[in-house]
Amino acid sequence: MSKKFWNWVKNEDTSRTLYLEGAIAEETWYGDEVTPKQFKSELMNGSGDITIWINSPGGDVFCASQIYNMLMEYKGKVTVKIDGIAASAASVIAMAGSEVLMSPVSMLMIHNPSVAIFGEAADLQSGIDMLSEVKESIINAYELKTGMSRSKLSKLMDVESWFNAKKAVELGFADGMLFQRESEQQPSDDGVIFSKMAIVNSFLNKLPKAKQTQPVVETGTPHEQLLKRLELLK
Repeated sequence: MSKKFWNWVKNEDTSRTLYLEGAIAEETWYGDEVTPKQFKSELMNGSGDITIWINSPGGDVFCASQIYNMLMEYKGKVTVKIDGIAASAASVIAMAGSEVLMSPVSMLMIHNPSVAIFGEAADLQSGIDMLSEVKESIINAYELKTGMSRSKLSKLMDVESWFNAKKAVELGFADGMLFQRESEQQPSDDGVIFSKMAIVNSFLNKLPKAKQTQPVVETGTPHEQLLKRLELLK
C-alpha cells in the first residue's frame, strides 16, 4: 500500500489519524485507489478514537458503502475532516463521521448514481430499477446525518449539488468548520449551494434574447384601416 495515499499516526492517547485520498474502487490499478480491503486493514490496525481526513472525488458506490458500514460499526469516535473535496461516493463515507468538519476551502458534492448498461430493453430496465434502489440507499445515509426530507435530498441529487463548508453545515451534511474561532461558530446564511442546473439557467437568463424570439407588438394602425383611410382621401 502506498504511503502517499494512506498513513496513520498513533498518538499517546491512542487516537489515530487516517488519510483517505484518491478514487474509491474495488481493486487498485494505479496504486492510488482506496479499496475496502485496504481500508479495513488500516482501520483494524489499532483502536481508540480516529480522525479521517478525506480528499476524494468518489468512485464505486458499493465500495463506499462497505467503508461507510465499517466506520458506523467502529467502536471509537470517528471524526471526519474534509480538507479538499468529498464528492459522490466519498460524500457517503463522510456521513459516517460522529462529527464532520470541513475546511473553509473544501467542497462536498452529491448527485445521482450512474452506471454503464448494455443489452436489450429488459437489461436497460433492470439497470434503471437498480439505480433507483441505489439512490434510495444513498439517501438513507444522507437522511440519517442531516435529518432532511428524502424528497429534498432527492432533488439535490438530481441537479448535482455542490456545497461549500458553510452551506454544508447549514444543511446538516457537516457539523462545523475547521480553523474557525468559537466566536465565529454562529449560523450564517452566507453559504452557497451550487447546482449544475441552477448555474446553466442563471447563465441562460443573462444572455440577450434573439430578435426573432421577441414577441411582435402591434403598436401601429392595422393594415385594413389604412386602406380605408386612403379610399376616403381619393
